[in-house]
Amino acid sequence: MDLRLQITTAMKEAMKAKEAARLSTLRLINAAIKDRDIAMRGEGDDGGVEGDEILAILGKMVKQRQESARAYEEGGRLELAEKERQEIKIIEEFLPRQLNEAEAEAAVSDAISEVGAESIRDMGKVMGVLKAKYTGQMDFGRVGPLVKNKLG
Repeated sequence: MDLRLQITTAMKEAMKAKEAARLSTLRLINAAIKDRDIAMRGEGDDGGVEGDEILAILGKMVKQRQESARAYEEGGRLELAEKERQEIKIIEEFLPRQLNEAEAEAAVSDAISEVGAESIRDMGKVMGVLKAKYTGQMDFGRVGPLVKNKLG
């Protein structure tokens, strides 16, 4: 099923079940996708946001909420940090399973051999291959240093 359709269906179910917190988060996801649609129309692309781009939007939303939760914890606002974590759980329902450490290392090694990377100058090529294959499945902020270590 198309990811956009899954989100819309989940939103309808949350409305029927009167799950206010879940509905609110699903509406935020929908709004972020529509914002990107509008931005793409401004760039001359009328196709709308597709699968990998939606995954990237969801990944960005998760990362934003993780940072917010951390900030709220440091500020002693535990109830707000918990609300952010609940939103993360809802958003992650639509993301593919995250690769574990061993799987991420194997993916990096495969990408390095695929592009024939030999030095740190080839890092962009390696990251491009990883983003094409594993969008939404790995945190590229954590994978970057791993690629550097293997190339450096």
